[in-house]
Amino acid sequence: MERDLEILPAGDKTEIGERGINLSGGQKARICLARAVYSDVDILLMDDPLSALDSNVRKNVFQEVIQGLCRKKTRILITHVVDFLHFSDRIVIMENGRISAIGTYKELENNQHLQKIIALN
Repeated sequence: MERDLEILPAGDKTEIGERGINLSGGQKARICLARAVYSDVDILLMDDPLSALDSNVRKNVFQEVIQGLCRKKTRILITHVVDFLHFSDRIVIMENGRISAIGTYKELENNQHLQKIIALN
């Protein structure tokens, strides 16, 4: 967030327009994730927080925030980003609103549903 705060005219005192109109998608995602981390809750339910980030920022946020700062919290990550699936304790794959597979990455690595998702990304 340091770089984002440097860019904003008044840093962390900058007033953000309605619905974050003056922020990029990546900035919105990082701010939402920062709010979740600072809320100090036991369970984090994250809805695609990595999708608006470029690959370098995504990797950094995943390592430093999701695996780092939040390591002692229960983290539920809903995502289309498959880069970090192998770090998951449990993967639930959904298709058309229904669960099509559940397991660890090792258990699912040859699963047709997981292979389909990986191929699409």
